[in-house]
Amino acid sequence: MNNQSTHQGIAGFLLLKMLRLLLLVAAVATLSFVLVSSSPVDPVDAYVGAAMLKVSPEQHEIIAHHWGLDKPPAERFFSWARQIASGDFGVSTIFNEPVLSVICKRFVTSFWLMALAWSISGAIGFGLGMSAGAWEDTLLDRAIRLYAYTMASTPIFWVGMLMLMTFSVSLGWTPVCCAWPLGLSAEQATFWQRLHHLLLPAITLSLTGIAQITLHTREKTIAALRSDYAVFAHAQGETTAGIVFRRALRNVALPAVTLQFASLGELFGGAVLAEQVFAYPGLGRTTVEAGIRGDIPLLLGIVLFSTIFVFTGNFMADLIYQLVDPRIQKTAGGASP
Repeated sequence: MNNQSTHQGIAGFLLLKMLRLLLLVAAVATLSFVLVSSSPVDPVDAYVGAAMLKVSPEQHEIIAHHWGLDKPPAERFFSWARQIASGDFGVSTIFNEPVLSVICKRFVTSFWLMALAWSISGAIGFGLGMSAGAWEDTLLDRAIRLYAYTMASTPIFWVGMLMLMTFSVSLGWTPVCCAWPLGLSAEQATFWQRLHHLLLPAITLSLTGIAQITLHTREKTIAALRSDYAVFAHAQGETTAGIVFRRALRNVALPAVTLQFASLGELFGGAVLAEQVFAYPGLGRTTVEAGIRGDIPLLLGIVLFSTIFVFTGNFMADLIYQLVDPRIQKTAGGASP
């Protein structure tokens, strides 16, 4: 009965999450379309580049008709919604290819940037937070807090420009731009060349994430060390390091995992700025380009993709809690007979 209740609880949890995802995507799609349609930027002028190329009213109408921009907003919305429901996200006006194809190509490039930054911020942030909490109010703790508070309040694009000027321009240790050497394609670049171009943007993107994980983990570690079981263990002669790694680690790790997965939204937003600073050809830079040049299908496709991406991170955190913490399994599945 216990296993059956647990399985029923997990099934109900998954069903509820899928329902929430559908409602979230529908709400985000509607709101995004309304905002884009209300934008003062004319998609046709943005497409042809009105500042450099003048088109006649007849040509303007032909282009608008080709992309379906001459229809009323309500009609365009329902037509777009039907396409989305069938898996067709439309065609990008910038790249003149399917939106899903553009998103997949650019996300592959961004994925390695975000994955490396996410891993660095999680590992280093957790370690710094545990160290600061274990040795509270020491010089180590004060130094870690100074770094964390400073980075948490610093804009990532400003950090990126400083890193670029220092390590790329002044020292010449890292490339100035791009995801691979100029003159080569993504297929021609070697693993080490791509890693060389990836390292500085990833470190820049991870700095603010490290700060958040550090501060959160520090507070949880301090709370764990002040609990009754930690005080009792310390009274028995166990060292602070022993209490942290043998007794408090699991209680501190679970909240840190939740925060780490929940930070995917901020990670994606930070990637937009980092890719702009380092001219990194990923999905974040494509988002900016789609907004500036009025590529409505691509911009809306990226918005929906990022919604699912962030939701997946929160879903993974909740699922890990369901599988690891027996108290949540009991709550989800009901009391065992």
